[in-house]
Amino acid sequence: MVGNIAHICNRGVNKQIIFSNEKEYLRFLETIYKSNNKNGGVRTRVKNFLDDPPPQDRIVEILKWSLLPNHYHLLVYEKVEGGIVEFTKRIGNSYTKYFNIKNDRSGYLFQNTAKMIRIEREPHFNYIPFYVELNPLDLFDEGWRTGRIKNPSGAIKFLTDYPWSSYTDYSGKNNFPMLINKEIFFGEFETNQKRYEKETLALIKDKNASTWQVDAFDVLGK
Repeated sequence: MVGNIAHICNRGVNKQIIFSNEKEYLRFLETIYKSNNKNGGVRTRVKNFLDDPPPQDRIVEILKWSLLPNHYHLLVYEKVEGGIVEFTKRIGNSYTKYFNIKNDRSGYLFQNTAKMIRIEREPHFNYIPFYVELNPLDLFDEGWRTGRIKNPSGAIKFLTDYPWSSYTDYSGKNNFPMLINKEIFFGEFETNQKRYEKETLALIKDKNASTWQVDAFDVLGK
């Protein structure tokens, strides 16, 4: 339904690495950028996709994203009926084809159909946007999942410097600003940049945080 917001995620089959180098990370970002249109296909590739004008006929708006070596997370807003399902299918098929050709392999790359959680209940609005962008902290300190992170300030610096997440853009830097729609995110989640930064730090410091162990959020498991 138009106006729906969903958390989309998937990982490599048998937890295999799906992003092993910068080129593969960039190719996935190019895929989500150019697959997001009504005409049903990936736009013609250019040498640097960052120079390609953004599609004006997007079927979803990407609000948040993060990529880790063996999985990805997206928070998306539906602009046309069925857009979320179609977009998810396109990026899975396109990236799998690229990865298989590049690595001389065949078969499935992702473990199953991407998982989608509709953002409908208050806990979803309160926590899932943070969950998407905090996921890379698994590479820094897995204690974030149980409210036991040892260095909150270091965690924020890690997130700010981590290139494969929308957090960098939300912290005020220009990383991949063309991928996301901040205006819709701030409107739908009733926040702004400064407030969101403060809320992120407060959540990381919260010793009682246990949200991340709730199955509804940790949809990929460990």
